[in-house]
Order: sequence, then C-alpha cells, then structure tokens
Amino acid sequence: MNNSIVRMCVIDDIRSVVDMITTRINWSEYGVELVGSASDGEEGYELIQRAKPDLVLTDIRMPKLDGLELTRLTLEQDPTVKVIILSAYSDFEYAQQALRLGAFDFLKKPVSIPELIQIVLKAKEAWQVERREQYKLIEMERRMKESLPALRQEYLTLLLHHASGDEAAMQRWEFLQVPLDRQGFNIFLLEIDKFTEQYQSFPVEEIELIRFSLQNIIEETVAGYTKGLVFRESFNRFVCIANATGSTHSLELADRCCANIARYTRFTISVGVGATVRHIHEWPTAYEQALKSLSYHFFTGGNGAYRYEPMKTERSVSLANIPAKEQEFLFALRSGNEAKSIELLEDIFADLTGTDPLPDPHYAEQLCNELAAKTRRVLLEKFAYEQVAELEAKSAPLARQAESPSIAAYKAMLLRLCQEGCALIQQERTSESKHIIHRSMAYIREHLDQELSLEHCAKKVNLSWGYYSSLFKKVAGVSFLQFVTQEKIEKAKKMLLDDYQVQEIAAALGYEHRRYFSELFKKQTGQTPTEFKESYTGKPAP
Repeated sequence: MNNSIVRMCVIDDIRSVVDMITTRINWSEYGVELVGSASDGEEGYELIQRAKPDLVLTDIRMPKLDGLELTRLTLEQDPTVKVIILSAYSDFEYAQQALRLGAFDFLKKPVSIPELIQIVLKAKEAWQVERREQYKLIEMERRMKESLPALRQEYLTLLLHHASGDEAAMQRWEFLQVPLDRQGFNIFLLEIDKFTEQYQSFPVEEIELIRFSLQNIIEETVAGYTKGLVFRESFNRFVCIANATGSTHSLELADRCCANIARYTRFTISVGVGATVRHIHEWPTAYEQALKSLSYHFFTGGNGAYRYEPMKTERSVSLANIPAKEQEFLFALRSGNEAKSIELLEDIFADLTGTDPLPDPHYAEQLCNELAAKTRRVLLEKFAYEQVAELEAKSAPLARQAESPSIAAYKAMLLRLCQEGCALIQQERTSESKHIIHRSMAYIREHLDQELSLEHCAKKVNLSWGYYSSLFKKVAGVSFLQFVTQEKIEKAKKMLLDDYQVQEIAAALGYEHRRYFSELFKKQTGQTPTEFKESYTGKPAP
C-alpha cells in the first residue's frame, strides 16, 4: 500500500463550500485523493461507508444527520479515520463536543484555503503515523506468530528438564498458546532407527523433508487419540507431550505411531514412554523415565514401544552365571575351539536377553564391550598386532561406529570376531613346529602330576632343550616354566572349587610340600588357596 496518498471526502450542506474545497485546491499535489462529496449527513454517511475515506471534512450543522452523530458513527466504524469539523463561531460548543467524540480537529467558518490545506496535511500526517505504527504492530504480531512454535518448544523443553511449579508454568501457558489440557500428561520420546548411519551423506534439504514427513505422521496419529504437541529434540529424535489417556492407551498410542511410520515410510522408530503424571512439575521425572524406556530398545533393535515400569532390584541367576561362562569362552577361544566358543557365546547372550526383568541396557552394553576387549586381548596374546589389526577395528566399541547399537549387533560382532579369531588360531597351528609345541603343551596339561622338566619335555618331542625352549616361548608366548606353573595353578583352581583338600592338590600337581604350593599359588594369583575358594564359594579351603 502507498502510504503517501490518503483518501478524503467532503460533506457540507452549503454547495459553495463543497465546490471551494473540491475545485479550488489541487489536492493531488498534497498527496490527497478526493473520493466524493455529499450535501447532508445521511448521504455523507452512505458515502463514508462506500468509499472508506481516511480523512473526512464535515460541517457540524446539516439536515437529516448532523456532524456530531456523523462523527460518532464514522469513528465507531473505523477509529482510524481523521474527522475535521467545519463550524461557525456560534457552533463552537458543538465542535468541542465533536472533539470529545474523537474528531481530529475543527475549523471555524469562513475557512481560508491555506488554513484548510494546513489542517488537512496535519491530519494526513497523523493518519500516516498511526498507520505506520499499525503496520509495525501487525508485523510484530506476524513475527510473533511465526516464532511462537519455536518459543513454545523452547519453554516446554525447559519444563522437561527443570521442575517448575504449576502456577509459575501457567503464567506463560496462555501466552504461548499451549494446546493442551493443564493436567494429566504422558511424555514420549520417539527416535528414528539408524537414521544418522543411513542418511548422514544425504543433502540437508532431503533430510529436512524426511523429518518433516515423519513428524507430520506422528502428529496426526497422536491427534487421533488425544491432544498433543510434537517437536524435534535432536537430529533423530522427537518429543511428544500428550494429555494422558491412561497407561494402557499410552502404550497403544506409542505402538500406533510405530505402525504408521513403518506403514507410510521406509523408516522405523523406537518409542520410550514415561509413566503418566498429573502435574507439570512432574515432567522431568516422566522425561527421565521415557529416556530410560527408550534405552531398552538395545534389546529389541527398534521398531517398537517400551513403557516405563518400576524395575525389580534382584539380580537373576542367569546373569550371575555369565562371568563363569565368559571364562570358559575365553578358554575355548584360546584353544581355537570354534564350536565350543560359539556355543558359549550363544549361552551368554541367551542369559542377557532371557532374564525377567531385562538387565539395565547400559550394563548389558558394557558387558558386551568388555567381552569384546577380552577377546581381542586373547588374540593379541597369540598373534602380532598386524595379524589381528583388522579384527581389532571391527570389534571396537560399537557405540563409536553405530548410532544406537543393539544387542543383536554386538552378538553378530562377537560371533564374527570369534570365528575369525579361531580361524587365525587354526591357521597358526598348521605349521609343523607350532604343532609340535601345541602337542607338547597338551602333554604337559595331561601330566601335571609329574615333575615336568624342560629336558624331559624336549626329549618327548625329539628336540634339543635349547631350541625347544626358544620355540616354546615363541609359540606359547610364555616360557616353559611359566606355562607349566600357570597350568598347574589353573588346575589347582578347578580342584579347589571341586572341594579337594590343599594337601591333595599339592600332591596331585607334583608338589611335595603343601606350604611351598600355597606360597606359589599366592604368588601367581595374589590369593592363598583358602582366600581364592572363599571368594568363589564363600567356604574356606579344607
């Protein structure tokens, strides 16, 4: 709109006054457009309604409708119109009344042209100033409306992380036009499965379109159940704050979101649902519960909803068995027994996923990473780093490689590591010299009750004791004496757990004196036989 032009009409029952105003002044030079004239108040009001002028010049005394009533009606219809009253000296009191009604100014008749132009330009300027302010206000309201979703999201995010009194929160509730009932809420966290991994190389515009589409599906799904607000929390995660529909319905709603995303897109989502809360100050608790629930998709791999339930504190028997199975697995791996290693890995993961309740996902992930690290160490004990460098990279913590690693991904990684590790071990054993040492090591394990000297074992494989000693350390990674001692100690551990007496164990391992055996055991393990047994069984060694 061109703010330099204003529209004006003239209303007076004296024709000569109207003619003087409309014909003797070139109003266009002053940025004023004449849009009509009238000779009485009724005709003038009709003109105002039809032409919608910005300025009105009107006499105060007119037939049918006087200037006071015309002023009142005009300003009721449009308070921005600037009304200038033309009055005789005797009508001064009427002019004052017109000003009280909202007229802009008045002129006493007879009117001079310069005086008339001056007051019209003054009214024009006042109208333009008000219009500019009005435009500024409209623009400010428009920008406020556009920024309202961002302001609302920022405030609601703050309430999710910091407890606030309900009364304080409501002070901004109306201003931000939060479209939720004020009591009864469920907090949902919805994460796009493997989004970062699959789309990190895509153009920003395509990623933005995908996220917009997914958010729209979630919003429409929620709207079918209850009032809700959905907004992005991070690159691949949305937050939904919805009015409570009951715990059963909340999980049903979360499941429906998963189903609709899978149905209408090529993506899947994981949903964590917090417990239903009544008040806003409980949002942070519900958010933490939703976050905790979301972490349990470590066990499912995604495409599903998990609702917060108070967790049991007792530890299941199957979890307690895992450390022993880990040790067996590492023994099997060291021997290159692929079938046994895989069987034990399957057992470990069955224990992790078959418990009720499921273990804390962070505990399970830590256990997987620790098992991978132990597996790598076993292989590094046997091979040069260059030989297992590729396996080392493959088995690095999946959290560094994947957006949201699942227990299935950890299992697949460990199975691959186990298979390739065992293949390396078997390949290493194909050489004749290594085969000889491995056969010698087996002989040692079978004759731990005898006095096993370096010369004796070298003779058994028809090698000189010097060469045998060097080859043994190269293949086994430890000296002959260290290996014999380690094997005897490992067998001693098993016998202790099988309730053999210390004296019996010492004799069975070729140690003449119990005291010497006990001292050697402590030197190797850091514990006496009694302390070792008590740490596993709670019972002292006999």
